[in-house]
Amino acid sequence: MTRRRWIADQVSGNRAALTGAHADHLVRVLRARVGQEFDIVANGVVRRGVVVALADSLVDFELGEEIPAQPPAIRLALVLAIFKFDRMEWAIEKCTELGVTRIVPVIARRTDSHLVAAAAKRVERWRRIAVQASEQSRRASPPEIADPNKLREALALPGGLKVVLSEAEEQSQLRDIQPTGEVLLAIGPEGGWTEDELEHLQTNSWLAASLGPTILRAETAAIAATAIMMSAFNR
Repeated sequence: MTRRRWIADQVSGNRAALTGAHADHLVRVLRARVGQEFDIVANGVVRRGVVVALADSLVDFELGEEIPAQPPAIRLALVLAIFKFDRMEWAIEKCTELGVTRIVPVIARRTDSHLVAAAAKRVERWRRIAVQASEQSRRASPPEIADPNKLREALALPGGLKVVLSEAEEQSQLRDIQPTGEVLLAIGPEGGWTEDELEHLQTNSWLAASLGPTILRAETAAIAATAIMMSAFNR
C-alpha cells in the first residue's frame, strides 16, 4: 500500500515534525497513531518516517532511510496574471499536482485593482495550497510561489524557452512546441493580455502560442497549458 506523504514543518537531524493545522489534520482526521509510517519530505529529501509522539498541533517523526525521488526532467514555471482568488487558488492547486516547479503571480493591465491591493496578503495561503497539493500528488517538494510582481519585472526571469499564451495568435499552437530544460509559460488575466503587453513580451523574446479557437477562463487556460507542456515533454 502506498504511504501518505507529508512535507515537514520542522526538521532537526533525524527528527521531523508537523505543526499547527497541518498536524491537526493528521491527528484528528486521519487518526494517526504512534508507530505508523509515512513518507516525510525533510529539507527536500524524501525519507521514511515513523510517528514517535502525538500532541495538540504536533506530530513528531523519527526519520529513517532516504527514499529515492526522481527529479523533474522539465522545469515549468508559470507566470500567472492575478485573477479572481477562488479560481486562482484552484489553478495553483491543479498546476501543482501536474508538476509546475514555480509560480510567479504578476500584476497585468487588466488585473482588477482590488485584487492587486489584496494579493500580497494571499501569498501565504497560496503557498499552503501548494504544499497540500504536493503532498496529495506525492511530490518531493512544493513549487516556489513568488511574491506578486509587475509584469515588466517578470520579463527578466531566467529560462530557456519563454512562451506567452495569446488568443490573437493564429500560427503557433502550444501543442506543437517541444519543451526542454526550463520553460516559462505566461498566462494572462480574465480578458487576456493587452496588445501592448503582448508586444512587450514578444519584444523580450517570448514566443506567442495559442490553445486553439475557443476562449478559456484564466484558470482553465493555466491548467490546460500545464497539462499540454508536461504531456509534450513525456512524448
